Amino acid sequence: MTTATLTQLNALTGGLFLLCTFGIVAMRQVLGILKMFILQSIFLSISAFLLGYIHMSIHLFAVAALTLMVKPLLIPYLLKRMVGNEVTARREISQLVDIPSSLLIAVLLTILSYFIANHLLSNTTPIISKVNLPIGLACLLLGAYTIIVRQEAVAQTIGILTMENGAFFAGVSIAPDLPLIAEVAAAFDVLIIAIVMGLLARKIYEKVGITTVGEMNHLREVEKL
Repeated sequence: MTTATLTQLNALTGGLFLLCTFGIVAMRQVLGILKMFILQSIFLSISAFLLGYIHMSIHLFAVAALTLMVKPLLIPYLLKRMVGNEVTARREISQLVDIPSSLLIAVLLTILSYFIANHLLSNTTPIISKVNLPIGLACLLLGAYTIIVRQEAVAQTIGILTMENGAFFAGVSIAPDLPLIAEVAAAFDVLIIAIVMGLLARKIYEKVGITTVGEMNHLREVEKL
């Protein structure tokens, strides 16, 4: 398989990766958001594998395998086990901005990401970086937006993980020779974040019966009165 073909496959993977990020913004249910995160993480692993094939890097193959084990498999499993069906089965997630407006904002943030990336990249930059950097930056911004507008603790946790996925997607193309130990450390950091946030969401639900941030703020104000 030629480098040009692999580059095109990576661009296709990047497009699907970004589409999953839009899905995270658009989904109304916790399980729907979690499924979009799983798909997004799978495409992230595929991109790392393709880059490993292009660079003939065992290091990137190992990173792809580690990402595939931790993000689409281990993290969703742990979140479901720790948070429980009571939280993940909720029909609607309250948020500050409605879905159509959120999608419009997501498109604008994506355009902004490509604008920023074009100013950061030069004409001699490899094509792979020109694909991965703007998409990764867009994913990072959309993850931050998800944290801001979602009122559900689990959805905000997935927003944090989405930001990390975006940073990783851009990073593997810019610095493919980053030491494996750094990638392993980052993967375990993400795993610890998911565990801590999952435990916190579970404890909050057991105490007050909700994990909606806005409602918890309202309860705190009522207690003060």
